[in-house]
Amino acid sequence: MNITFYIASAVATISTIKVITEFNAIRALLYLIVSLLSVAVVFFSLGAPFAAAIEVITYAGAIMVLFVFVIMMFNLGPISVNQEREWLKPETWIGPLILAFILFFELTYTIFFNLPDLTLNQAQIVGPKAIGAALFGPYAIGVELASMLLLSSLIGAYHLGYRTVTSK
Repeated sequence: MNITFYIASAVATISTIKVITEFNAIRALLYLIVSLLSVAVVFFSLGAPFAAAIEVITYAGAIMVLFVFVIMMFNLGPISVNQEREWLKPETWIGPLILAFILFFELTYTIFFNLPDLTLNQAQIVGPKAIGAALFGPYAIGVELASMLLLSSLIGAYHLGYRTVTSK
């Protein structure tokens, strides 16, 4: 294995531990984004650039937007304004930014200096058509179960955040 894999794995492990142990929801969300980006770097270092791109687009992009919407649905009025000011303090961003910079410099170095131990040169490139055929062929039940799980979590988040408005 190459050093890119090990550094990205260490960043993923550290940021995932921070997701679990963090009390602040926004900080945990930031660490989760870093964790998902580092998993994408792991995929890239293992010779799966398409899987890395899907990881970034689907999880670090779309799923994180869903989490932000859930946090926004729990808006508590004036109390949340003060809490949002707390979230914007620099100490909230220090840890995730450090880990994200490590990933950025690692990936930049790997791409531009083309390390000789990069496994991308040895791997077989699998295109989107082959991945789609596999996902909707033998793995169709797994894809449908994952979509049902995501839909049920979205409905659950909506019901948790829903408040009835009473008129006076």
